[in-house]
Amino acid sequence: MTDYPLIENHGLIGDLQTAALVTTDGTIDWFCCPRFDSPSVFGALLDWEKGGHFSVRPADRTYTTKQLYLPDTAILVTRFMTESGAGEVIDFMPVTGGTATDRHCLVRMLRCVRGSMTFDVEIAPRFDYGRKPHTAQISRNGAVFASDDLELTISLVREPEDERVVHALTLTDEHDLSVSLALEAGQQRGLVMESAAEGPPREIRVEEFQELFDETRGFWRSWLRQSRYTGRWRETVERSAVTLKLMTYAPTGALVAAPTAGLPEQLGGERNWDYRFTWIRDASFSVYALLGLGFTEEARAFIGWLGDRVKEKAGRDTDTGPLNIMYRVDGSSDLYEETLDHWEGYQGSAPVRIGNGAATQLQLDIYGEALDSISFAHKHGIHLDIHGWNSLRTLLDWLVDHWDQAGEGLWETRGGRQHFTYGRVMSWVAFDRALRLAVQHGRPAESGRWAAERDNIYEQILAKGWDPGRSAFVQHYGSDVLDSSLLRMPTVGFITPDDPMWTSTLDAMDRELVTDSLVYRYNPEASPDGLRGSEGTFSLCTFMYVDALARAGRTDQARLVLEKMMTYANHLGLFSEEIGLTGRQLGNFPQAFTHLALIDAAITLDETLNRAPG
Repeated sequence: MTDYPLIENHGLIGDLQTAALVTTDGTIDWFCCPRFDSPSVFGALLDWEKGGHFSVRPADRTYTTKQLYLPDTAILVTRFMTESGAGEVIDFMPVTGGTATDRHCLVRMLRCVRGSMTFDVEIAPRFDYGRKPHTAQISRNGAVFASDDLELTISLVREPEDERVVHALTLTDEHDLSVSLALEAGQQRGLVMESAAEGPPREIRVEEFQELFDETRGFWRSWLRQSRYTGRWRETVERSAVTLKLMTYAPTGALVAAPTAGLPEQLGGERNWDYRFTWIRDASFSVYALLGLGFTEEARAFIGWLGDRVKEKAGRDTDTGPLNIMYRVDGSSDLYEETLDHWEGYQGSAPVRIGNGAATQLQLDIYGEALDSISFAHKHGIHLDIHGWNSLRTLLDWLVDHWDQAGEGLWETRGGRQHFTYGRVMSWVAFDRALRLAVQHGRPAESGRWAAERDNIYEQILAKGWDPGRSAFVQHYGSDVLDSSLLRMPTVGFITPDDPMWTSTLDAMDRELVTDSLVYRYNPEASPDGLRGSEGTFSLCTFMYVDALARAGRTDQARLVLEKMMTYANHLGLFSEEIGLTGRQLGNFPQAFTHLALIDAAITLDETLNRAPG
């Protein structure tokens, strides 16, 4: 098995419709086109031999690398240092705007900043997860790779005097392209890769190249200036905001859970899922984070997307409810799960799954998350229209009749349905927020029924979700297992953060789910989830723990946990889903839910510290 880069040894670039991962040695090993959820073109991240890649590195293999983002942007700089010189690869994707398109542009600027450096470039696409063959044609100005439904056009950046700079383009027997560029200090050249290009490869002058860079830099800096956050963790929070923006599909406002698929929660294990879709839960959380930072247009776009999903199935009688738990970025719901058996998986972690079989699960918590985000958006002037409100009433009518049943729960377990306490809490939230919206905005509502069900849920949780022997709220009825999803109970207002029932629950979690400040979701040995193997600590849960500690007034502990957690970020401030025992990142990368929780935790802790005396 070829050595794979660590999951955390990547940066992310994108154009708000798709994204690419770039390793610290300049290799693009994950890129799907034309959308986040399209088949991969470069997939070496999941099979280093068969997946395809786009690499740039010095011809002198004795080098060291450093990687950073250009400040306040999503432009990635990978630096190479050798004895004879220093060079940079500057990677970015010009932003495409809000109209869905098959045309995307990936720019790789090569620059020599000291001495001299020859860059070796290798482009080896593998279309449709390596399942489709391709052809390749070379011309003076670049090359075209083509499968039956996608073309990638490579154009060289060159000047008239560049015969000595660009060495011959060559094709391998597998229709891969190799090219070398020899640069002296101060020279800048590179390549531009386009999908669905308007013509053949063309000569791109350095001046045009620079304009693409300037426009992209200007976009990101202008966008980030909207942020109102000025707290203690500004650089980290704003990097999280940019990362979330990179994972947002601009034509619809939908946020993908991660731009990757198949990265393992345990090396060699089977917990390898496709996260390139929009979960109602994760995206609803984005409303709090985005509005908390001042990004109203992104929040407005998602509320519009959510409203469309509510209207689609309003009034339809379905077993899984009027909302699916996840959708594709365009709102469609064909998420059939299959395995890529011809790929070995990241470091041998098979199976590699695409699509997601959890899409048809019953997860009752999503209704509370959706209503809570809509309620929060209303407070910031983002409202549902009349048709949206009427569809919401239909949704709540369904919930009146269906909240008191078992489901798969927040963590999408595959070990059978249970009466999850978190699902009940969020059903309570759904009715509570709907009642508040109806009163505040004078909307017609079945207030009596909604209030009765809200109160019934509350009483049921206290009777069945509380374990007197453990002095804690538990994962599901009839169990004594703890679950970190319940860290949100005070956040959503079900219980006050200083209530003795809550503080004893927090103490129990601290003893059982927390290890050196990192937090597990639950103990799968105590509560089997239908899957083999174990998992790392969940970064999302650690940030929720910080939030809960801050709300409970344990600010010193909260700050220490947050500062420790920040040390597990990668060199660019990015987090995957989990942290393993050795501190390495595991699971899909970067994960939106983690960065959303980071922003929420930082805002909550900042506000708590600012209120503290002295």
